[in-house]
Amino acid sequence: MARISLTPDRTPLVRIMEWYSRRTYGKVLEPLMALAHNRRVLLTTSRFELSVGRWKKLDPQLKALAEMASAAAIGCSWCMDFGYWLSRGHGLPHEKLQDVPVWRESRAYAPLERDVMAYAEAMTATPPTVEDDLAERLRQRLGDAAFVELTSMIAVENLRSRTNAALGLHSQGFKDTCDIPAAPARPQADRTPADH
Repeated sequence: MARISLTPDRTPLVRIMEWYSRRTYGKVLEPLMALAHNRRVLLTTSRFELSVGRWKKLDPQLKALAEMASAAAIGCSWCMDFGYWLSRGHGLPHEKLQDVPVWRESRAYAPLERDVMAYAEAMTATPPTVEDDLAERLRQRLGDAAFVELTSMIAVENLRSRTNAALGLHSQGFKDTCDIPAAPARPQADRTPADH
């Protein structure tokens, strides 16, 4: 349960945010409603997120894995849920997304993806535990611009996840709308000989 009301005063700004959120994401984002209790925080955060959305030096799938690994390390179920939904929309395979919390044991990831998630976890630790060889390996593979973007993206996700977790925000059901539901089993009589 959220630690703050998710029904702030319905000011014109809140109504615009609700409209935009429904139009863009299909539902009103609970973090927006939590932040709407402080107009300046809401506006600053919204402008910041729009600017972050224009960063394009890092491969979007690597960016998504870094964000999800940070969110998993912090334990933000809202960020994991929303991140899964966004990442599926950008073509990241279900197997990679579902295995993020156990990525070290999973076989779903390439070496670069593993380095990205290790870096995200190391940056998310308090205090950070980033090792020079991991950072250098990533810098060499990604290039300086993408490495800076990766580092900044992980920091941004730490801000999001820590804020949402502290406010008590939990999964909002975005993941439930991502996957194609399993087809119901056909009764035995409906099966053709080729099905047997």
